[in-house]
Amino acid sequence: MDTLNAAVQQGLLLHQQGRVAEAMAIYEQVLRNAPEHPDALHYLGVACRQTGRTAQALDLLARAVRARPDAPMAHNNLGNARLALGQLEEALGCFNRAIELAPAYAGAHNNRGGVLVRLNRPEEALAAFRRVAELEPAGADPWYNMGVVLQELGRLDEAADCYRQAIDRAPAFFEARINQASVLIRQKRFEEALAAGQQALGRHPQSAEAHHNWGLALAGLERPREALQAQQEALRLRPDYAQAWLACGDAHCDLAETLPDPAGLDEACACYQQALALRPGFADAHCNWGIAEGRRGRPEAAALHYRQALEIQQDHAQARGNLGATLLELGRPEEALDWSLRALALRPDFADSQVVCGNASQLLGRPREALRHYEQALALKPDFALADSNRLFVLAYNELGGAGEYLDAARGWERRALTQAERRAASTRIFHNGPAAGRRLRVGYVSGDFCQHAVSYFIERLFAAHDRSRVEICAYYTHDLEDEVTARLRALVERWTSLAGLSDAAARERIEADGVDVLIDLSGHTAHARLGVFARRAAPVQAHYIGYFASTGLTEMDYWIGDAVVTPKAADADFSEHLWRLPRVWMCYDGKADAPAVDWRPAEDGTLRLGSFNSLRKLSPQTLALWARILCALPQGRLLLKTKELAQAENRERILRCMQEAGVAPERIELLDGSTTPDWASHMACYNRLDIALDPIGGMAGATTTCDAIWMAVPVVTLAGGRMASRAAASLLTAAGHAEWIASDEADYLAKVVALARDAGGRAALRPAARGQMAQSALCDVAGLARGLEHAYAEMFGRWQEGRRAAPPSAPSPGPAAAG
Repeated sequence: MDTLNAAVQQGLLLHQQGRVAEAMAIYEQVLRNAPEHPDALHYLGVACRQTGRTAQALDLLARAVRARPDAPMAHNNLGNARLALGQLEEALGCFNRAIELAPAYAGAHNNRGGVLVRLNRPEEALAAFRRVAELEPAGADPWYNMGVVLQELGRLDEAADCYRQAIDRAPAFFEARINQASVLIRQKRFEEALAAGQQALGRHPQSAEAHHNWGLALAGLERPREALQAQQEALRLRPDYAQAWLACGDAHCDLAETLPDPAGLDEACACYQQALALRPGFADAHCNWGIAEGRRGRPEAAALHYRQALEIQQDHAQARGNLGATLLELGRPEEALDWSLRALALRPDFADSQVVCGNASQLLGRPREALRHYEQALALKPDFALADSNRLFVLAYNELGGAGEYLDAARGWERRALTQAERRAASTRIFHNGPAAGRRLRVGYVSGDFCQHAVSYFIERLFAAHDRSRVEICAYYTHDLEDEVTARLRALVERWTSLAGLSDAAARERIEADGVDVLIDLSGHTAHARLGVFARRAAPVQAHYIGYFASTGLTEMDYWIGDAVVTPKAADADFSEHLWRLPRVWMCYDGKADAPAVDWRPAEDGTLRLGSFNSLRKLSPQTLALWARILCALPQGRLLLKTKELAQAENRERILRCMQEAGVAPERIELLDGSTTPDWASHMACYNRLDIALDPIGGMAGATTTCDAIWMAVPVVTLAGGRMASRAAASLLTAAGHAEWIASDEADYLAKVVALARDAGGRAALRPAARGQMAQSALCDVAGLARGLEHAYAEMFGRWQEGRRAAPPSAPSPGPAAAG
């Protein structure tokens, strides 16, 4: 036996030297003489596993354990063989037995941790690796293994600490450095990730993974050009690196947004395509490709990629959320709400999806649900300016809560959007604009709606009518969408600047560098607004005009421009700004001569055709309830609603259900999809189908729709509410000379509609001259509006030069004041 043992030791020596075949020959010779020699069985089993003969190894190691049941190393190696064959539970039993026999056997504890990871028992695995670290304090592997498990569990702080412990023990441990950088990136600790990546590159300059992580850290620090270069270097070293192709696409996207550069989005899409060619089941590549397609203005293509990502990975929260946002853009609010709620089921902290839910709820006529979603978004992300603005929008648009509640919320916007230091800097900013005497006043208009939009409908004529001997016009566009309206507006101003992609601080500096005297906000708390620029004080005088229907709440917004009807003296308390009342109507309508002819005829069967072409968001429950009362009072009445939101079945069903519950049969309601009148002329011609136009109540009144109706000789009944949002139509009707159509309350509204309905002769008589009378009214006097604004701007600037920002004297009313 001593001779056999000596032979086994000789074989073991050769085995340790890497001469495995020679060692195996010796082990086999020993077993021919002693078939159950435990050491020969054990070592031959290990050699067979090393040379890929796992089944033979399993048999030999099992025999070795039977021959010597108290050998912990044999149990451990039998466990490794079982693990190699996928026999996880059996392997775990072997490792447990090895530890029972040798409690301080670090290798068995380590192998036990590995199999527990594969059995998805992470907490037990962590305990096993911690025991290894206790047994081998200088070892790096157990710390690395703990880091991997903790990273998978999402316990990133602990994972980062474990990788640091591994690196401290083995500075050349490349995998630990790579994983440490990955964790820091996931934690958005980009400066630390950059330092970790720099150390990894210093030791492994030819590592594609190190360059990739370096690029991700640079991207997180908003250095997209350097990030792109890092990813391109990773791809030079490893062209088949799908993750780097993904990151390369993301860097192109970031660069395209910064420049902006549409070609960069094409490059991004090509990168995502390459990533998918290398890894067809790469859900992230489809998701990010969808983002790029959305920025290219191709929402249908974006939605397709999000759906493809979800086919691959159903629980991809980002794809769910992005699909919801895209479906909302495509005008499908019900589906948008569904997918956004699905995203929130996976990621309750997904503030962006809460905002999409809020926007969809608004479109579905559920303002209180919308408000709840915006508030949840702000609870998750208190400085989320978009959610805050949307919350203010829905409060003001639907007149939810008291006026004081809205103003308190609006004043809070800047406290959440700006730091105390930024607010203090704004309040003490010094401007060196010279006196206005002998030069033109430089006026800047800031808007995200210098494109096909209701605001530009009013602004285009104003730009053209400004007296260039008195004012120099600068336009600051905050959106990246351009169309034919954009081109026309650009041609009407002396200076055109895109603020898209600039931070609020950078945009403020740009405007101040231009030397603007009076800066006008045309957006308020609406899409693409840049109130952060105004809150940081970009010009000596700042005012809001026309784009919003309530106070901005900004300390640094000096004035809010309205008129005596839309913002009466009673409204002063509703605004943080000083109300500047023009001595005329505060806006102007472009009465186009090429509008369809007034071709109204009464219905032959005596039907009275009532209608509204306002957005469904304006049709509050209070509005629908009043209109139902009107239809009940006028049995001959029929209601026509036309808007693009009626393309959605859920919207049609909601309106019909609401009216039916109020006693109005569905056949008395006609719901027309606005897309069926795709051009302006066909839309305007629809007014010839109306006898009386009804303005919404209890929220936002009509503006463009009110003017369009009067231009088409249709009488419009409105209710002058208590806030600016519900008084817009009253101001327009007063300016057009029809204050008699303005009601003081709901009963008066109903009475005015009934009186008009019964006065068919009077309605017929006003039609022929209606358009001409409106064209001669203040409502269509754009030159008068331009002069009024120019005078206001000059007086505002003069007050600033005098060192005061007091409100001007109240202007006289341009006509009969509306009740309310």
